[in-house]
Amino acid sequence: MDDMQTRSAVLDHPAADTTAAVEHFAARLAYEADCTDVGADIAAGIGGFVVIDVRSPELYEAGHVPGAINLPHRRITAESIAFLSRDLLLVTYCNGAHCNGSTRGALRLAALGRTVKEMPGGMDGWVREQLPVERGKPG
Repeated sequence: MDDMQTRSAVLDHPAADTTAAVEHFAARLAYEADCTDVGADIAAGIGGFVVIDVRSPELYEAGHVPGAINLPHRRITAESIAFLSRDLLLVTYCNGAHCNGSTRGALRLAALGRTVKEMPGGMDGWVREQLPVERGKPG
């Protein structure tokens, strides 16, 4: 039996102590919003945030999170977001885990001084969770 068969890929690197784990996971929640949580808040009419679809207008038109604003990440500037209240949390999303457009959009928004979270599952996660999808051009 070779050494690879007797070693654990999981246990090879010790887990962080609980204090560090609490800090790490709390920090992740400060940066990310789950698709299901966003969908539940939208369905309940909870305000305080705006969902930003950072994909192309064509992908937005084919299907997007209800009420999302289409703002492709490359077009995010101080001028393009001036209409958004500074009191709102902005939640970015793109296609899904294989896409970093939501990260790029979140970075641009944060650099412009906006409070932002990323929805890592993106449209793929939204659809997999069987949440409602709107279709049509940006309004």
